[in-house]
Amino acid sequence: MVNKLTLPGENRTLYTYQPRQIAAQFKLPSGKPFKKRIAYSAVHVVCDPLANTDPLSNGQIDWDATMQYRHYLWSLGLSVAEAMDTSQRGMGLNWDRAKELISRSIKEAKSVDGNIASGVGTDQLAPGPTVTLEDVEAAYEEQCAFVEGEGGKMIVMASRALAACAKGPEDYERVYRKILGNVSQPVILHWLGDMFDPALNGYWGHEDIDDAMEVCLAIIREHEANVDGIKISLLDETKEIKMRRELPDSVKMYTGDDFNYPLLIKGDEQGYSHALLGIFDAIAPAAAAALHAMDEGDLTTYDALLEKTVPLSRHIFQKPTFSYKTGVVFMAYLNGHQDHFRMIGGSESARSITHLAELFVMADEAGLLRDPDLATERMKLVLMQAGIR
Repeated sequence: MVNKLTLPGENRTLYTYQPRQIAAQFKLPSGKPFKKRIAYSAVHVVCDPLANTDPLSNGQIDWDATMQYRHYLWSLGLSVAEAMDTSQRGMGLNWDRAKELISRSIKEAKSVDGNIASGVGTDQLAPGPTVTLEDVEAAYEEQCAFVEGEGGKMIVMASRALAACAKGPEDYERVYRKILGNVSQPVILHWLGDMFDPALNGYWGHEDIDDAMEVCLAIIREHEANVDGIKISLLDETKEIKMRRELPDSVKMYTGDDFNYPLLIKGDEQGYSHALLGIFDAIAPAAAAALHAMDEGDLTTYDALLEKTVPLSRHIFQKPTFSYKTGVVFMAYLNGHQDHFRMIGGSESARSITHLAELFVMADEAGLLRDPDLATERMKLVLMQAGIR
């Protein structure tokens, strides 16, 4: 029997919570790819807790556990979006470490015929007053060449350096024209809102989202043959639907909206979004089961499975949104995918114990704790570190 927990509530109060006795059962055809949607999970990394290095500046990765988690996602039919912001790219994971991560993951993907795309950006280039557009182009080209050299597909991430040095839309058009004109296969573009990264405020040369969207759409139309799709993370379903309807027919929309993904993936009479989501790391079995149900034409099950995950996702991605990685890794810890709750950059401390307790309850209510006994024992350990017994 699962033991009760003492959890923190509002205003320093404590209350007793009884976790579920059994986990939800998800219908998961092993390794079977989805037919109606492409679904990438932006995936976290597992840090090495025993590495005797400074976790803030030189956090080390547990390669075995990190690769095992990618194999777990592939076994569910999900694709992997590697070295993105969910992997703490630019927030603990630097380009040198990202190169090794990308190289290892591409090799593992090939061993099981798993689908993978990797993030390319300019994070080897620190934004500053002396950075030029030529510097940004060279940084992008270096990363593109590396991923293509590894035989991988690319997700062209938004650039902090470009956001800092661009004078207007024409500078974005110039840089993306240079990058997209030289890729060997179609790429996924990535528009990350400033709620995920404040340094990207005003991306595409405009703070107004509609004006920025027009610049982005113009770039896509000019380079349609080299753009597989675009992932937008604006947490505004109306903006995503508007842009989706204006994309060229050959260009896919990949939702990055961790608040409204069930509706956006389901779509409407004018189209739908594929998925490239950080929350799919945390809710992988429910997401995979829902997409398999969609393939079978069972939208009732699709709705029921994903509806239960939305409160959890909105909690994990609450402001400050960029701290969502803490919740994603905490879910992996609770579910036994890693033996500890430590993160590169010390990011396990980015959320409060009350936030983590609420996360536990929401995950339990959604049936996403695959071994309630294990999850409860691990929650107890985290609570004890906060002085709660």
